[in-house]
Amino acid sequence: MRLSFLASSAPEAQLALNELARLYGNHEIGEADVIVALGGDGFMLQTLHQTINSGKRIYGMNCGSVGFLMNDYRVEDLEQRIEQAVENDFHPLEMRTKNADGSTSIALAINEVYLFRQSYQAAKLRVTIDGHVRLDELICDGLMIATPAGSTAYNLSAHGPILPLEAPLLAMTPVSAFRPRRWRGALLPNKVCVELDILEPEKRPVNAVADNTEIKSVLSVRIAESTVKTARILSDPDHSWSERILAEQFSY
Repeated sequence: MRLSFLASSAPEAQLALNELARLYGNHEIGEADVIVALGGDGFMLQTLHQTINSGKRIYGMNCGSVGFLMNDYRVEDLEQRIEQAVENDFHPLEMRTKNADGSTSIALAINEVYLFRQSYQAAKLRVTIDGHVRLDELICDGLMIATPAGSTAYNLSAHGPILPLEAPLLAMTPVSAFRPRRWRGALLPNKVCVELDILEPEKRPVNAVADNTEIKSVLSVRIAESTVKTARILSDPDHSWSERILAEQFSY
């Protein structure tokens, strides 16, 4: 098995990189059967973005802090662990924006797309799903669309629901919704197209973020699951990603 090791800049990750490369060799990414990402969740997301649609499988080992997306770090029997790992393939969200300067932008999100107010004034948004206006006016600090993979990240911190990895759903979760005051979000089929129009954009500017790509001063945002992009991630069978998401719901 040909492995390619990638590591974050954290000292622990760099030490792990040197040790594992010495034991197992370190192939170029293009020649590798599996890419081993060493770091935390942020580095795993970065690696997944870099390898989307490459056909490469990513096996992460935690050398960071949270490591929800990662497997435990162990040096021994790495090739055997990878051979026994469970594969999860998923399609990221595609965010398309129209911006105040006349430009357009496209970015992918494995965790979530998030809109948030740029100034001291709350954002005003119109929410349209598959061409049907569902909220004429949502006044809030922010609004996110989260995948099952991202439902335990910022979405959970904003009191959104945890979604099982296999669920064909997206979580739409507001941040500090002021009006409708009692609206707590929605669960959407993952095949819908969500369109968000910014109301009063000059007075209430809004930024949009797809994972770690931020677009400033957007006028409208279209979000839909990509049908042509695929990311592949491996997890240990005794600590699978699905099991982690399920266990998270009982960890309070």
